[in-house]
Amino acid sequence: MAALTIRDVPDEQIQTLKVRAAQAGKSLQGFMQDLIAREASRPTMAEMMERLNRETTADVSTADVLAAIDEGRVGR
Repeated sequence: MAALTIRDVPDEQIQTLKVRAAQAGKSLQGFMQDLIAREASRPTMAEMMERLNRETTADVSTADVLAAIDEGRVGR
């Protein structure tokens, strides 16, 4: 596992994170690891769009759709 160093974090932000970590019953390190893991597990908008394009693309023509509609109407 790699180590991560973040420089020049304002003291007020560090204090806020320490308070949140304590409220969650975690050390600052544990809290930050969870925060990083949560962020890394969420797909970006571009990743979501790529997935949607992959999963929703279909090779169906207008003629196929109209034929299916006509077939459905025959049974009525």
